[in-house]
Amino acid sequence: MSGGMSEKHFVLVHGACHGAWCWYKLKPLLQNAGHRVTALDMAACGINPTRIEEVQTLRDYSEPLIEFLAAQPEDQKVILVGHSLGGLSLSIAMEMFPEKIEIAVFLAAFMPDDQHTPFFIFDKFAEVNSEGDFWLDTEFENSGDPRETRTTMLFGSKFLSKMYHLSPREDLELIMMLKRPSSMFSHDLWKPETKLSEDKYGSVKRVYVVCTEDQAIIQVYQRWLANNSGVMEVEELEGADHMPMFCMPQELCDCLIKIASN
Repeated sequence: MSGGMSEKHFVLVHGACHGAWCWYKLKPLLQNAGHRVTALDMAACGINPTRIEEVQTLRDYSEPLIEFLAAQPEDQKVILVGHSLGGLSLSIAMEMFPEKIEIAVFLAAFMPDDQHTPFFIFDKFAEVNSEGDFWLDTEFENSGDPRETRTTMLFGSKFLSKMYHLSPREDLELIMMLKRPSSMFSHDLWKPETKLSEDKYGSVKRVYVVCTEDQAIIQVYQRWLANNSGVMEVEELEGADHMPMFCMPQELCDCLIKIASN
């Protein structure tokens, strides 16, 4: 056990178009350090049988995490780790089960605040990435008004190469084989009822982990997210692209154990 720390239970939540499989390097490292690890597929991701056409809201998408936390004993707390889009699933879980979460770790992840609807951070994201063809060959599909109906997205090879630019080629090939369509659920997240509360979401300890060489969610925006949400603890993975679980899994493991030990 690292530094004599008691066993922690890490729950890992992947980003868009990915699945629980993306933690395959990190999971054994945390387990070898003496911790429990659960990696979940969100709805319509990984090997989850749901199709994206059946997933209408962020809550629908996050249902596997909601069900998992609902089933946890009242006297046990977990450490949630959300990567990229997974940060939005964490926010729903924090709002619903604040008493079951010891720490929420946002890993280069979208992080809402409790003053606006979650759509507010997407407005800033669009502003930061307004120049050039940010999305490259990402495929978007929508059957109606984007403010009312879900837009799906599927990352193309060029955009994935930007996300994985410092990660092993083998892992880039893996996502090309396993990717599934996803959504940012922006049609859902501007609605007033999606706003998070200070007494629930805001009561959970939050840590932001910045990936300094991220080209998908760039460093300046990551730091804005942390500051906007009032996060006091920010860790840094120097030299990490958007996929630290692939490009520096040991450093990510060490970072998470440090956060847990504090």
